[in-house]
Amino acid sequence: MSESSEKPSPRQPVPINGLLGIGLDNADGHKRITRGEKFALVRGSQETHERMTETALKTFEELKKRDKHIETVDRKELAEIIKKSTPQ
Repeated sequence: MSESSEKPSPRQPVPINGLLGIGLDNADGHKRITRGEKFALVRGSQETHERMTETALKTFEELKKRDKHIETVDRKELAEIIKKSTPQ
């Protein structure tokens, strides 16, 4: 197998290339989709979709403040940033 086509081993984390948000509480029939350069958000009620959008935007703002990129940030640090960015 060539180096570029090798699959990560089970112990090797898969690189993060973006964020995906899926809202599961959509009861009004609207199809909500929001896409950014490195994120995609789908479904959810209007309130949930707005919260996911705010979280994604704040997450990328914080990454920029820290001069980091989604592809290279540590998973634990990304989780902390997302938690900090989520509206209460």
